[in-house]
Amino acid sequence: MSKSEQTAHAKVVAAKPKAPKASAPDLTEAQAVVAPAPRKSRILIIDDHPIVRERLGELINQEPDLIVCGEADDGRSAMEAIEKTLPDLALVDISLKDTYGIELVKDIKNQHPKLLTLVLSMHEESLYAERALRAGARGYITKQEASRKVIGAIRQVLGGGIYASEKMAGILLGRVAGQPKGDGSPTDRLSDREMEIFQLLGSGLAVREIAKRLHISVKTVEAHRTHIKEKLDIKTSPELLRYAIQSSLR
Repeated sequence: MSKSEQTAHAKVVAAKPKAPKASAPDLTEAQAVVAPAPRKSRILIIDDHPIVRERLGELINQEPDLIVCGEADDGRSAMEAIEKTLPDLALVDISLKDTYGIELVKDIKNQHPKLLTLVLSMHEESLYAERALRAGARGYITKQEASRKVIGAIRQVLGGGIYASEKMAGILLGRVAGQPKGDGSPTDRLSDREMEIFQLLGSGLAVREIAKRLHISVKTVEAHRTHIKEKLDIKTSPELLRYAIQSSLR
């Protein structure tokens, strides 16, 4: 190709317009891809007081990452609700219609080992917190705590942690470190079953009523009551009843 031909070819190439860049097509509203909403953690409330369940439900449902998936007021309905609703965490009260909350925590741990439990109770933590943790709960918080602490406890347990008040956490860490238990509460000497009967006595139930509720014989309840008196160094049944009532009011 001659020099003049090369020059003419270069001008043609230079004059050739560039192809426009492909632009992304406009998406209509129907075509737009909507990101899925983040999954909310499912909470089952187990408490025998309707007003408490209602208040807790309102508190939990207003959080962006939590939702109440079901409610139950006793152990039987709680186990049924777990099967139906598949919660991530169960909030369990100590005092229920047909069972002791600590025993329910044990049942949940045995039958649904991956389900997290957090005990929320009116009872003082010194009486029940360590028992709840030993039974398999991932935390213990009292109903007297502020709403933000209850939500914080739920999130801490859901995040893989264990919740206890600063005071209780210090006591538990001290025991791990080998520090002596100190005086503690006299009821620490009671087994979980004895503590359950002690609590029911404090709520005003007679021996026969306790036997019916726990599906055990009257003689078994009386034997437990005798052991409770021995462990607490209490001589008479009326004295035991007074002490049980005082403890239930703490």
